[in-house]
Amino acid sequence: MAQLSLQKLNKRYGETAVVIKALDLEVRSGEFVVIVGPSGCGKSTLLRMIAGLEDISGGGMYIDGRYVNDDTPSERGIGMVFQSYALYPHMSVYENIAFGMKLAKLPAAEIERRVMESARILQLEPLLQRKPKDLSGGQRQRVAIGRAIAREPKLFLFDEPLSNLDAALRVQMRMEIASLHRRLGSTIIYVTHDQVEAMTLAQRIVVLNRGNIEQVGSPLELYDHPANEFVAQFIGSPKMNLMPATLLRAGEAESVVRLWNGKELAVPIATPAAAEGQKVKLGIRPEHIEWAEVADAPNLADVLFVEHMGNETYHYLDSGELGEPWVVRDASRSDIVVGETVGYRIPPEHCHLFDESGKAFARRVQGNGEARIGANQAEPVLFSSRVRANPIH
Repeated sequence: MAQLSLQKLNKRYGETAVVIKALDLEVRSGEFVVIVGPSGCGKSTLLRMIAGLEDISGGGMYIDGRYVNDDTPSERGIGMVFQSYALYPHMSVYENIAFGMKLAKLPAAEIERRVMESARILQLEPLLQRKPKDLSGGQRQRVAIGRAIAREPKLFLFDEPLSNLDAALRVQMRMEIASLHRRLGSTIIYVTHDQVEAMTLAQRIVVLNRGNIEQVGSPLELYDHPANEFVAQFIGSPKMNLMPATLLRAGEAESVVRLWNGKELAVPIATPAAAEGQKVKLGIRPEHIEWAEVADAPNLADVLFVEHMGNETYHYLDSGELGEPWVVRDASRSDIVVGETVGYRIPPEHCHLFDESGKAFARRVQGNGEARIGANQAEPVLFSSRVRANPIH
């Protein structure tokens, strides 16, 4: 196990191309941290800098308090698993796992011990004499992980290791990697563009965007309390709905906004008086929008598309000229059809507000971390029954 500290770390190519911008990050010993972000945000570059495969342009990197900027990858005590399996096709599983240790001239008995221990941990013992061509994708990835384990590193780095696997194998390998972390108690830094992987594996998530850290926190912290518009829409699938609004009245406990349709909504969110009159965005998760009877619903919309997932249904509602459709997640099987007009309401207690720069205003919370419901607001009933308008055929 190892503690990692990155202090004002940056990476640039030439004088102007800055990929990582004065980044600060502390990874605790034994922690599973996932770095997530869109393609091109710098997450793989950052991982390669930690591994020693990319030079550090500025700032400091410390492992267990020791400055390692100039250390080679082997001197840093790091084991890395790449997106590609990078196995030698002419070697057996045993030989692939042992190869790095043979180059390091470890004693034969020590190599044998480490290979067999890695194989036991990953259930590879029956496969040790097979060649990579005789293995499935998941088995090859386990061999690549076994090669890293055999080095007995202080720190494990994973660079999008599951992107080449099909959906079923990705689920299986996520379980195996999580189980591996529990057994070994190792420090793991895992890079992915898949926020589902981040949410299911991480103890803490680092959201990276254009070389900057947008937010660091547990999966549920980022989901429930995104620091800005980028995190709100990147974390969560389907992503958070965003609706244009104007801040009419600011307050320390409650604010009032005028929605795109001219209606007003009081939300339990603190906003400064200086922000009154400014354009804002109101955000709400798809699972928090409530159905309402069409006759008295505060909002109406036509259904553009319906996704039946079996245990739940996603409805895509026409947002008019505002841009992307809004998504409503119904935690049941739904009989709503495309072209139908539905009524819905936006529960204030589940709303988020973002200023013109995309930064979130503070939500009022109770001690249990849940959004406090305003005194004049009723407890929500999610996905309540409603009477729909006649379908449009």
